[in-house]
Amino acid sequence: MLLDQAMNQRRSIRGFQKKPVPKDVLEDVIALANRAPSSMNTQPWHLHVLTGEPLERVREGNTERMLGGVPPSREIEDYAGYEGEHRKRQIEIAVQLFEAMGIERHDAERRQDWVMRGFRQFDAPVSVVVCYDRTLLANTIAHFDTGAMTFGLVLAAWSRGLGAVINGQGIMQSPVVREVANIPEDQVILTCVALGYPDEDFVANSVVSRRRPVENITQFVGFDD
Repeated sequence: MLLDQAMNQRRSIRGFQKKPVPKDVLEDVIALANRAPSSMNTQPWHLHVLTGEPLERVREGNTERMLGGVPPSREIEDYAGYEGEHRKRQIEIAVQLFEAMGIERHDAERRQDWVMRGFRQFDAPVSVVVCYDRTLLANTIAHFDTGAMTFGLVLAAWSRGLGAVINGQGIMQSPVVREVANIPEDQVILTCVALGYPDEDFVANSVVSRRRPVENITQFVGFDD
């Protein structure tokens, strides 16, 4: 697959087939993602790939704690709610997804079910827990570098026929994830990626988020008009 094909066609997948993903395919995807650039080649990332019974334990633990009212527990600094244009874009994609799924604004039960799907990592057959070295906890460049690798991961997955969604909800109860995945204490959990073969009948998978045009995000300096 050409790079521009993968980048233009890739979209977040939130509904997956039950079909397991072979380990050698995942190794191939991770090898590609591992080519991501990092500051001075520091490569601060670590990946923990869960499937089968361990992943089910994470789903159950996340669901039980969230429904039980346990506050979210993330290992990175929490962020304030989005405002302004960022909030508008956040709402826009939610509206696109709910319209595709036929979830009405007043349908509290289905809206809640959608939220819980995120905590279940969208019932994907694989979850990749993305971590970085704890010695770099306050190093925002390490966060940036790990993000670059994570984009490489979802792009490489798409090029191999796999769908993925970067899913912060999946690690909102990080103590559960850390215990089940046996993540070393010298690593910080950043996010996770739900991954598997896309379910083409799941209508939300057809949603393509809108992007701002180049002229809205770019300033060219020193070029001839």
